[in-house]
Amino acid sequence: MQLPRAAMAKTAPGICKNAEMSSPVRRPSADDLLVLLAVGRTGRYTTAADELGLNHTTISRRIAALERAMGGRVLARVAGGWELTDLGREALAAAEAVETAVRSLATDAAGQRALEGVVRISATDGFSAYIAAPAAAAVQRRHPKVAVEIVATTRRATQQRSGLDIEVVVGEPKVHRAKALRLGDYCLGLYASRDYLAEHGHPTSVADLQRFPLVYFIDAMLQVDDLDLATSFAPAMRESVTSTNVFVHVEATRAAAGIGLLPCFMADRHPDLERVLAAAVSIRLTYWLVTRAETLRRPEVAAVVDAIRDRVREQHDVLLGAG
Repeated sequence: MQLPRAAMAKTAPGICKNAEMSSPVRRPSADDLLVLLAVGRTGRYTTAADELGLNHTTISRRIAALERAMGGRVLARVAGGWELTDLGREALAAAEAVETAVRSLATDAAGQRALEGVVRISATDGFSAYIAAPAAAAVQRRHPKVAVEIVATTRRATQQRSGLDIEVVVGEPKVHRAKALRLGDYCLGLYASRDYLAEHGHPTSVADLQRFPLVYFIDAMLQVDDLDLATSFAPAMRESVTSTNVFVHVEATRAAAGIGLLPCFMADRHPDLERVLAAAVSIRLTYWLVTRAETLRRPEVAAVVDAIRDRVREQHDVLLGAG
């Protein structure tokens, strides 16, 4: 028996509604959430793929599946990588809960929660060697499955921290969607080798510095404003050996290339270097640590940050040239 057209019109919507209600709701996959977690933390598909042991195509497919399940974009393309959208940050919270649940099942021999993973740090040369490296070693002794990668570079904090978990920079950074933590101060002072001073004499005042060559950064390549302003006390000093690497500054100064403007915590380690005009020239700068809030919630990253802060506190006097 065929229903009248009017009856069909009344019945059809009810049938469609029931069909929609009976269709299963698509939920995000836990695996896809963990892929988003890796991409959100590193900012790159390729880095996340290496970390998870997958290929780039699989990462892309998993993210696309998650976006279908979530009903919107979870990542947005930015210069140098990918950034989480608002929806992506919501999904990230769920992903972190999944990760925490999985990791809670892993314990070490003593029954304590085992930390594992790779933590990537960018920091200046001197900080990398004398602060970050010992801090990383301390974390690794307590948590052997945590690997720390340190990239030594002197630059401003990047707006897109693709592939990095932690950045340590000189001077207060202007960043968005990131946490900036003040670590502590350090001092720059003027140093020269004892042989150099024996041959050329000691500078008697800041004005007298104009007859001495300066060992410091390459002016045209210096990206950090605070370091760039550090030489304003003696603009008349001519350049001698310059470099983008502070270890070169130290060694050039030790080799009698001139007077070096050096971090005290590096120069004071060498008995053949003597500080000059200490009362007149003491440049105080500040180290800052930058990381994403979601990255800092990773236990292995938090452990490295805590170790760095502990090391800075331990070296307080040394960093200020008073140790």
